[in-house]
Amino acid sequence: MIAHGSNPASTPLETIGNNGFWPDIDPNEFKDEERVHNVTTPRIRQSLRAAMADINRQLASYQAEQQASGRADIGEVPIEPWQTPGDLQLLYLRAVYAQAQADLLERYRDASATGEGDERGEAKDLAADDYRADARWAIAELTGRNHTTVELI
Repeated sequence: MIAHGSNPASTPLETIGNNGFWPDIDPNEFKDEERVHNVTTPRIRQSLRAAMADINRQLASYQAEQQASGRADIGEVPIEPWQTPGDLQLLYLRAVYAQAQADLLERYRDASATGEGDERGEAKDLAADDYRADARWAIAELTGRNHTTVELI
């Protein structure tokens, strides 16, 4: 039996450096904001690094446009009248966190072979899809695009 409050405090995770234009990623902040506490440190870092690489790739042309306009980092990009300072950084972090959450949900499916375990796995797949949609929406919002594109076929 373990007495309440006797668990040793976990050591803070090191910040993941970014490319200089986008903000660095703090895994501790990710764990707190996304309530991810039962995942190993290496797995969290791997998911965040992969998500950061993917989101940076998707935003590469946006970053190049901003840097060509003389803006060294996202903090120098002018915001729209309805936005508040820090919104662009927030949208970027939301995209990275959502992509990382989707990855973690897919990788940490239940190992149970029962019908109940299959149902939980399917629910996690649906949640992962929702997180990926959140990432796409955050990218669209950050770049000023609409969330949905509709075309007649």
